[in-house]
Amino acid sequence: MHIHILGICGTFMGGIAAIARQAGHRVTGCDANVYPPMSTQLQAQGIELIEGFSPDQLLQFETMPDLFVIGNVVSRGNPLMEAILNQGLPYISGPQWLGEQVLYNRHVLAVAGTHGKTTTSAMLTWILEFNGYKPGYLIGGVPLNFSVSAHLGEGQYFVIEADEYDTAFFDKRSKFVHYRPRTALLNNLEFDHADIFADLAAIETQFHHLVRTVPSDGLLVVNGEEPALERVVARGAWAPVERFGQAATNEWSLISQENDGFIVKKSGNEVANVKWAPDSGVMGRHNQLNALAAIAAANHIGISPENSARALAAFKNVKRRLETVGVANDITVYDDFAHHPTAIATTVDGLRRRVGKARILAVLEPRSNTMKLGLMKAQLPVSLEAADNVFAYGASAGKESLGWDLNEVLAPLNSLSPSRAKAFDDLNALVAAVAKEAKPGDHILVMSNGGFSGVHQKILKALAE
Repeated sequence: MHIHILGICGTFMGGIAAIARQAGHRVTGCDANVYPPMSTQLQAQGIELIEGFSPDQLLQFETMPDLFVIGNVVSRGNPLMEAILNQGLPYISGPQWLGEQVLYNRHVLAVAGTHGKTTTSAMLTWILEFNGYKPGYLIGGVPLNFSVSAHLGEGQYFVIEADEYDTAFFDKRSKFVHYRPRTALLNNLEFDHADIFADLAAIETQFHHLVRTVPSDGLLVVNGEEPALERVVARGAWAPVERFGQAATNEWSLISQENDGFIVKKSGNEVANVKWAPDSGVMGRHNQLNALAAIAAANHIGISPENSARALAAFKNVKRRLETVGVANDITVYDDFAHHPTAIATTVDGLRRRVGKARILAVLEPRSNTMKLGLMKAQLPVSLEAADNVFAYGASAGKESLGWDLNEVLAPLNSLSPSRAKAFDDLNALVAAVAKEAKPGDHILVMSNGGFSGVHQKILKALAE
């Protein structure tokens, strides 16, 4: 078939494009922002890209595409989408296409949760790959153990990052209801995506829709220390449930060791010992729990905890997960995708456990839709408490601007230590302030779910000067 993908340069839709191409389809696509690295990755696979959503692009094809696959970045009023609707052309959402054309006859291992989906999906995929399973996968990031973020695979197994965000403008169910997993991993659940969910209960309902699709001979791997997930499971679970967590009361538990390694326990018995490689980039208790969940899911398809531990000893983290982007004058700069207060807190804590008493300078851009709405602003100071200094950026105008006072929100951090937290609406001023404060031996942690206008390199340049 000839498939034309709208919104092709997003991580998820780009992954679908790659999988469709590997499956033998002709793939073309368009997006508002066609630029590297996604554009070059797609073009290298023989995928033709078109800038923008003009309906004129339909005239470029000798024959009309057989199917239009629609990303959730596309809304009514999009000129190309309006032309597709007016001409009665066939269209489908990305998740539905994936479910019907790729996942329908495979053993799907789906990784869901508010936090840790990408890292846990990468861990689980690597465990399968290391043990010779040749899985298919679609991960919402760039796993450093692989050259691409999506692959059709050769075996019966497919690992997918199961996102709770909505499917498309015409399908407001969560993406993950289309995946029909046989192994479903529910990592955690908090309120997020305030632009589409009214409250936590609304997200719990979507998670229960996912639970309802797991067959009775499948498995639910559930974080046993998350009240919201307990409420989801209490609504009804037709597959066996195995819980994981820090506490020994869970079927899968762990004992933390020095240097972020840990002992795996199943039903109270020690069954494996995970030791991260020195260059893995993996740190923090949240990643121990991510790994424990991946081990439990892999066990469901016959991979022993010992063999999972061997794989994890060779695991490398995902890009933008406490990734070291450079060192200047003995000052290390990291990049991380954290944007929800819980993720911010666990990221800072993970770095703190690695660097000990060395100073951490946190540089934050609260730019997610939920953060911009201000619904979690009160949690920000607490999430940043483990950092020595905080430099936060919020644009004063434009679509990225905050609807609340960043200085006012961060004020509690200054109650004991004046000037510990500072807010900026000018990026150059922020970079100058960070460079002025930083000293040799410091660690600068940059957190944003966007590109943050290349602030990482700007900081490195300022430090070098």
